[in-house]
Amino acid sequence: MPTLSAFSDEISPEPRVQMDVLEENAIRYVELRAAWGLNVMKFTDAQCADLRKQFGDRGFGVSCIGSPIGKVRIDDDWRVHFDLFKRAVEIAEFFDSRYIRIFSYYPPEGKDPGEYRRAVVDRLNEQVDYVANRDVTLVLENEKQLFGAFPEWCVYLLAAVRSKHLVGAFDPANFVNMDVRDIYETCWVPLRPFTGYFHIKDFKYGEQDRAVPAGQGDGDIPRILRDAAADGYDGFLALEPHLGKAEHSSGETGPELFKLAADALKRICADLGWSV
Repeated sequence: MPTLSAFSDEISPEPRVQMDVLEENAIRYVELRAAWGLNVMKFTDAQCADLRKQFGDRGFGVSCIGSPIGKVRIDDDWRVHFDLFKRAVEIAEFFDSRYIRIFSYYPPEGKDPGEYRRAVVDRLNEQVDYVANRDVTLVLENEKQLFGAFPEWCVYLLAAVRSKHLVGAFDPANFVNMDVRDIYETCWVPLRPFTGYFHIKDFKYGEQDRAVPAGQGDGDIPRILRDAAADGYDGFLALEPHLGKAEHSSGETGPELFKLAADALKRICADLGWSV
């Protein structure tokens, strides 16, 4: 069976409220992207220790560090960004999280992304090499406007690196927002062998500013998860609802809309025989 997780910063900036709402919805894992209005990469050591204690006291685990690593231009200073990546690894290990979410870089404006394929692969390889002897897996999210915005580029990257420490984080809504048609056939089928993580949000074509509960948009989520069930998928399904607001590096949902999102995903799972 898979395990539900959530980008709980969409509920509230306050960890206590985040945990209250997750508990009410029977979700015990946090996709740690932000708290107190701060991105996880800006946490001090003291804040990390405080949050880990709060999670531990209430029986919550951290499924993944929702870092923004790779959500920068490919021609930005790589050494500086790689140091930030090392910090993400430290944070993941501190929270006993096996996963770190990463991205595939923006090409310079007006440039052909294909010109930078080697640079993206080289960076991914260096990141994979850094965690080769650690219990850490990098999950590469498809994201609009990045090198990995389209399924063919995601396949290229994941096939080029080929490491057990790198898997795809499949986000159907982000493909919808790139106007990729027939998400099941054009995105899921080629990426199915590389997928080791799911981000669950849904959109309708032409409505990029308004997300909908899972299964009510054009992301083919029930059909895709049916295949995952057939494959014996037992990883995380991370809710990232964006039902209140969808922004560049965050989203808002709030407690009431979060319940709506969680219930929609649970219904899909129940139809598949998953008890989550």
